Amino acid sequence: MSDFQLMPIGERGMQLWLPTPRDSTMGLLQQQQIWRLAEQCRDDPDFAEVVPGMNNLTLLLAEANPAFDWQRKIGECRRRSQKHKHGARHHKIPICYDGPDLGFIAQYHRLSDKEVIRLHSQGRYNVYFLGFLPGFAYLGGLPEALATPRRENPRLQVPAGSVGIGGQQTGIYPCSAPGGWQLLGHTSVPLLDSEHCLLQPGDSLEFVISETGA
Repeated sequence: MSDFQLMPIGERGMQLWLPTPRDSTMGLLQQQQIWRLAEQCRDDPDFAEVVPGMNNLTLLLAEANPAFDWQRKIGECRRRSQKHKHGARHHKIPICYDGPDLGFIAQYHRLSDKEVIRLHSQGRYNVYFLGFLPGFAYLGGLPEALATPRRENPRLQVPAGSVGIGGQQTGIYPCSAPGGWQLLGHTSVPLLDSEHCLLQPGDSLEFVISETGA
């Protein structure tokens, strides 16, 4: 198991960092380690907030305590996490591949539109973390052949449900917002409401081709 590097954040916070993974397989193993540890920390009354990120985990104490023994507490949570499997769900998300940037993605990689659709829909993805927007899931597992730079000029408004590619990741916009990802399709599945986010760190998903995205 990789060792975390600890970085204090103010009087109540600590950020735990893992080394940059050498490949996607190691990256997924490290994220799984973070997800399991996050579950155990959430059950600990000493922590008010637990936020998993990419190669990192942020912890915020319920109360400021200059004498808090971070090493001991994190060690306890890590030992518990080794005994548990992360409780993840699998989602099948319908997608209509009608995005305005589908042609650009195909041209960038010298592929046909159909080849882009085939590669993207055959991928198996994992929710690495949530960020940028409430409920926006950064998905690992994008085929290397589809990794595409973000747009030079971001759109002022991207419709909710848009599915895009940004660098080596793919994702779904849970709500309408500005964004610079290359859009290749959309889904009608609601990802966010007033009570919860459909996708959570550690979940897996696949895209199912649909004529309507529903």
